[in-house]
Amino acid sequence: MARRGENIYKRKDGRWEGRYKSGFNGCGKAKYSSVYGHSYAEVRSKLVPLKARDPVVQVTCRMTVKELFSEWLPAAKLRVKSSTYANYKMKVEKHILPEFGGMRYDTLTVQMLNNFIQEKLYSGLSAKYVSDIIIVFKTMVKYSAKVHGFRNILADVELPKVHRKDMSLLSPPQQRMLSNYLLHNLNPTSLCVLLSLYTGLRVGEVCGLMWRDIDFDKSILTVRRTVQRIQNGTHSTSLIADTPKSRTSQRSIPVPAFIMKLLWESRSNDNCYILSGSDHIIEPRTLQRRFKSILKKVDLPSVNYHSLRHAFATNCLQAGFDVKTLSEILGHASVETTLNRYVHTSMERKIACMALLEPAMSKVHSPSKLSSHTLRNMPIKRNSERL
Repeated sequence: MARRGENIYKRKDGRWEGRYKSGFNGCGKAKYSSVYGHSYAEVRSKLVPLKARDPVVQVTCRMTVKELFSEWLPAAKLRVKSSTYANYKMKVEKHILPEFGGMRYDTLTVQMLNNFIQEKLYSGLSAKYVSDIIIVFKTMVKYSAKVHGFRNILADVELPKVHRKDMSLLSPPQQRMLSNYLLHNLNPTSLCVLLSLYTGLRVGEVCGLMWRDIDFDKSILTVRRTVQRIQNGTHSTSLIADTPKSRTSQRSIPVPAFIMKLLWESRSNDNCYILSGSDHIIEPRTLQRRFKSILKKVDLPSVNYHSLRHAFATNCLQAGFDVKTLSEILGHASVETTLNRYVHTSMERKIACMALLEPAMSKVHSPSKLSSHTLRNMPIKRNSERL
């Protein structure tokens, strides 16, 4: 079986084979050659200098990077949301075209792209943001390869490694303090914060929630839209209420009874937004600022609004939710996203889980029956004493 991304295989005859891109045919399709060795390490060492060389281009492309993006962006606009298109366009115009726009596409090299990545990282941009820029570039290149048959120059460009920061969460006692404050100071903002804490709604989703999205007979709310600010041009933006970020994000969520009671007592015209109490949209940044102000009043740590969604996911699993149900409530396409990004633990939880082993292990080691006091005071023999 090949090592992922390396094209190194063990053959049936016992030898190892490594394949590398050696050039392109008249249609711009990549050609591959092979090297052989008696071990994986030997083949890998032979491939390193070969992969470092740019293959000889045998087909010319006289289009510039700017011309290709001018063709790709309108095609992308037909298949993505307006907010996604605005994001693509901004990254292309702000980062990619100033560096590569006037260059002929077939003059690009892997080294140029690697230098571009390093410059962006050194300028202070995060690895995640730089990765997003390169992904936009790679998407256009794939389009060009499919439509025009141009070679995929960015195929061997590695994305910068993204280190996810740990999300700062309010502890359970702090969450209770926040809930008590919100319940005793109820207003549209407090109600929306409670909705995020107890249903896992994103900040844009709760800003886009209207009274007609609440089914009071079934105690269910439906997420139909999300609010976000998108960039129209270099210096202009607009606030829009669009469909959620993905198909799975459009979902129906059962609402806890005490939240439904608060919603019933606060209900207004069906065509009004819950947060504003009118047909006027309040943008996510405003709700985030209000949330920070509430935390300050309650003397709680300043955490991101999105931490409410993380806290909800963690609380649900600890309460016994199965992962599939939780994933659908959060609007994730897969349970892996739920587990990898939205579930957090604590040392107290780890201690409680480890304690679950004690009944089982006591049956295995019942003759010793050593108390924790005995274990703490047990003398430790050094290696020299054992010899």
